[in-house]
Amino acid sequence: MSTEADSMIWSSLPVPAVLIDENERIGDLNPAAEGFLNNSAKWLRGQPIWDRLAVDAPLEESLARAREQGTPLFVNDVDVGTGSRAPVVCNLQIAPLQGRPGWMVMLISPRELAGRMTQSNSVKSAAKSAIGMAEMLAHEIKNPLAGIAGAAQLLSMSLPKDDLELTDLIVAETRRIVKLLEQVEQFGNLSPPELQPVNLHDVLDRARRSAGLGFGAHMKIIEDYDPSLPLAQGDPDQLLQVVLNLLKNASQAADPNKGGTIRLHSFYEHSFRLRRADGSGQSLPLQIEVIDDGPGLPDDIRGDIFDPFVSGRENGTGLGLALVSKIISDHGGWISVDSVPGRTVFRISLPRAPGASAKHTAQSRAKKEKS
Repeated sequence: MSTEADSMIWSSLPVPAVLIDENERIGDLNPAAEGFLNNSAKWLRGQPIWDRLAVDAPLEESLARAREQGTPLFVNDVDVGTGSRAPVVCNLQIAPLQGRPGWMVMLISPRELAGRMTQSNSVKSAAKSAIGMAEMLAHEIKNPLAGIAGAAQLLSMSLPKDDLELTDLIVAETRRIVKLLEQVEQFGNLSPPELQPVNLHDVLDRARRSAGLGFGAHMKIIEDYDPSLPLAQGDPDQLLQVVLNLLKNASQAADPNKGGTIRLHSFYEHSFRLRRADGSGQSLPLQIEVIDDGPGLPDDIRGDIFDPFVSGRENGTGLGLALVSKIISDHGGWISVDSVPGRTVFRISLPRAPGASAKHTAQSRAKKEKS
């Protein structure tokens, strides 16, 4: 950039920005774009832009016309990928760069955060309703159910063996409903997280070992960790509950005979920042992904999967992912899902612990300079 003020503005832009020269090569990019492309500006400068950025739209003719006429170009709702991350829906704004003929500046605005913010707000509202319903259900239904189960057991003592099937059914169904109500109570009575510095890889390892010895014994679980990931700010027990739930869902979705593969992926995305409705900002650079190769989420519930009582399984309660979303929301984090047949990715974004950023930032930049 030409002046110190220009450089400050360029570095402060909250969205990825890339300068494209007259030969369709990367002239420069801001820190947010470094994070989006997962590489350093030093390494990316001079490389063909479309080798590093895959846009699911025919841009060549439109971009050439905009460059020739000196007019801006707007492309909305297109999938943009980088090779190192799954494509995300973005809006692109491309305009001529004043003072440099043939050069263009491109702003990349991922829509993921806006969608996730709307999703989180709706989940919080649904969670409040579910909590109120939990209190009502526990008070109004559990006691009568206990009476029904007790009466059925007393009847069974005086019935012939051929009629015991009916009383056994009554007892089994009342117990199932009581178990459901206990899960609803757990959803409503979850205590606030006890926040402390947490090594996320310790949480992932505990969850992996537990899954491998139980519900996930038929699955292959792969570790793909960023070894320089700094400590997160969170409650280790509640985060363990979250990862176990995601692993269990992935295991139950797989073929019980053939099994499947789950990849636990951690990485650092320094440009991932949330701006809330009140104007306050929150950096969520620590990323965990639970990736499985199962059949994917059903189309009719994909957009509502974090809502209470929405389940893709025949006998599912629909409370597991609602509880997961509530825990992550209470941590000040975000959770999202991207699912197609053969690849489902649950992504958790969390804040780092105070004072845990400097070491990772230095290591991350060093790695990028070497790559």
